[in-house]
Amino acid sequence: MDSKLKPLREQIDAIDAQLLDLLNRRARLAQEVGHVKAETNAPVFRPEREAQVLRGVAERNPGPLDGADVQTIFREIMSACRALEKRVRVAYLGPAGTFSEQAVYRQFGHAVEEEPCVSIDEVFRATEAGTAEFGVVPIENSSEGTINRTLDLLLQTSLTISGEISIPVHHSLMTRSGTMDGITRICAHSQALAQCQAWLNQHFPHIQRQAVASNGEAARLAGADTSVAAIDSAGEKYGLQVVHAHIQDDPHNRTRFAVIGRLQTAPSGRDQTSLVLSVPNQPGAVYRLLAPLAEHGVSMTRFESRPARTGAWEYYFYVDVEGHVQEEKVARALEELKRTAAFFKVLGSYPQAL
Repeated sequence: MDSKLKPLREQIDAIDAQLLDLLNRRARLAQEVGHVKAETNAPVFRPEREAQVLRGVAERNPGPLDGADVQTIFREIMSACRALEKRVRVAYLGPAGTFSEQAVYRQFGHAVEEEPCVSIDEVFRATEAGTAEFGVVPIENSSEGTINRTLDLLLQTSLTISGEISIPVHHSLMTRSGTMDGITRICAHSQALAQCQAWLNQHFPHIQRQAVASNGEAARLAGADTSVAAIDSAGEKYGLQVVHAHIQDDPHNRTRFAVIGRLQTAPSGRDQTSLVLSVPNQPGAVYRLLAPLAEHGVSMTRFESRPARTGAWEYYFYVDVEGHVQEEKVARALEELKRTAAFFKVLGSYPQAL
C-alpha cells in the first residue's frame, strides 16, 4: 500500500506548495486593493463583490468537490485576505456557540472580531454606536415565522440591511449526564422551544420549559446545574452530552438572518430589497399600494404585517421584492409606492442568500 500511496502523496505535496504560493499571491493583490480603497476611504467589506465571487466559483466548479464546499473554502480565503486590510468587527446574539455565530461565519468567514451580545436589542445598539461595524440578527424561521423583535427594531433604526444568511437549524436536547434523570427544567430561546414544541409535548410534557436569552445561555445554565436540560447544538463546550438529537418538529427547519450596518451595497446581479410600508385604513388601500410592483414586473417574495401599536388597528407591512433599488424597474416601482404609501422606508438592498 505504501508504494501506491507515496507517489500520490508526493503529487499532493507538490500541489499544496502551488496552492500556498497562489494564496499568498492573491493575498498580496488583496493588500494592493486595500491600499486603493484607503485612498478613497472605501469600505473593506463589499458583500456584493464577495457574493459574485462565491456564485462564480460554484458555477465554474467542475467537481468532484461539492459547490457549497468550494464556496466555504473561498469564503475563508476572502476572509483571511480581508483581515490583512482590517478585521471586521461583528456583533451577534451570543454567547458563543449560537446559530447567530454560525451565521456570522457563513457571511464573513472566521477572520473577524466577534462581539457576542445578550439580546437582539444589544446587537442593534452595538452596531448603531459603532462598537461593531456590522450586526447579525435572526429575522425569520421557516417553521415559526418572523422574529417580531427584529422587525420592530428595523422599523426604528437608522441602520440598513446589507446581507442575508440562511442556515439549517437542528436542535438537540442536552444535559450534563446525557440522560434526563433528575431534570426539572428545559431551557432554550423561545423560538427554539416553539420549533420543538410537538416533540417536547410527546416526550417530556410534564417538565417545565423556560425561555432564556439564547440557546447558548441555556447550555451555560445546563452546564452549571444538573437539574437543567438545554436545547442547543453546540453544548459540548459546557460539558453537555446529547440526550436526543434532531428534536425540531420540522426536519427542514431553517433560520434566515439579516446583516445590519451602515453600508449601502451596490447591485450584485442577484439581489433583494426589503421595505416597510403602511397605508390609510381605506377599502382597497393595500391592493392599490402593491399594484406598482405588478405593473413594473417586480416580484414580491415576502409580505408580513405587524401592528403599528397606535391602538387604532393600524399595521406596518414588511415586504421583500426581487432586485436592487438601483435597477430601473425596481426604482420606478418604489417611486410609485412611495407616493401611495402613508409610510415608506427602504430597509436595504442586498445580495440574496447563497
